[in-house]
Amino acid sequence: MRILLTRPAYDRFWPEVAEVTDQAVIVEEDGGLSGGGGEQIALDSADVEVAWGTSDLYHRGAPLRPFFGLLRRAPTLRWFQSPAAGFDDRVFGELAGRGVRVTNAHVNGIPIAEFVIRSVLDHFQDARAWRRAQAEHRWETHDYREVYGTTWLVIGLGSIGGGVARRASAFGATVIGCRRHPGDGDPTHRTVAPPELRGVLGSADVVVLALPATAATTGLVDAGFLASMKERSVLVNVARGALVDEAALLAALEWGRPEAAVLDVFQREPLPPDHPFWDHPRVTVTAHNAAGGTGRYLRQAELFAANLARYRVGEDLVNDVTALILVEQS
Repeated sequence: MRILLTRPAYDRFWPEVAEVTDQAVIVEEDGGLSGGGGEQIALDSADVEVAWGTSDLYHRGAPLRPFFGLLRRAPTLRWFQSPAAGFDDRVFGELAGRGVRVTNAHVNGIPIAEFVIRSVLDHFQDARAWRRAQAEHRWETHDYREVYGTTWLVIGLGSIGGGVARRASAFGATVIGCRRHPGDGDPTHRTVAPPELRGVLGSADVVVLALPATAATTGLVDAGFLASMKERSVLVNVARGALVDEAALLAALEWGRPEAAVLDVFQREPLPPDHPFWDHPRVTVTAHNAAGGTGRYLRQAELFAANLARYRVGEDLVNDVTALILVEQS
């Protein structure tokens, strides 16, 4: 069994995930392949059975295209471990369609939830005013909004949405969740099903999008959704850009519903340099970076090691989303 992985993942975590180092097929920064002993491996003889995707693939200069290109061409591939929770990318459908098992990873909930809390606090407290005052050496104070006593609507209660809900609750906010199947164990004060969403939207000071992009959720945040939002509310999207009608959002911001938008994801990425979001005074743009917490690397390695042990003995894999991908394609 040969395992495809990146050079950073091999150098940092290989002893934790595999016992025999010559099983590794390492994708180098230049796109070439090598083995654990440094020997070069030809593309047509890689014979990769397992591929372990890690977050470093998305760093600047990383061999993202060669890695996924090999996945698409490798006839021997049987299982791909993704580093992310989302599985709406076309390549996942291609893999599942040809019989490759696909597993995702719920290791980014911690940094994304922390990102959401920080972003809302930054807006509520108008932290930019403090930064401007410091830069200009001005001793200046201002009042600001508190999270305590606000109402948050978290749409999607997986590892990310659940993490946001628990942290907002700890600040003294009332949290309403929205998911397809509300449960008694949800980390919310109340959870509604999607048909009830518009009925609670107008009570939320903060609306967080943490759900996958599917045929049913694409374009969820349209003009009607935005018109139903509360005045002075904040929209946070850490899910997928496809969920939001960007033209409708730009128009709605002029009316103050929402008052501000924190956007980490967009319909087109990278966001074009001439997009109006960049310079909008009530939009915070980040480059799909909400999951950037460094702890995710070790969590990815721990998950892959556990799944690799299961794979070797034929057990079910944790976070196997192959069937869900095929259903979404049908």
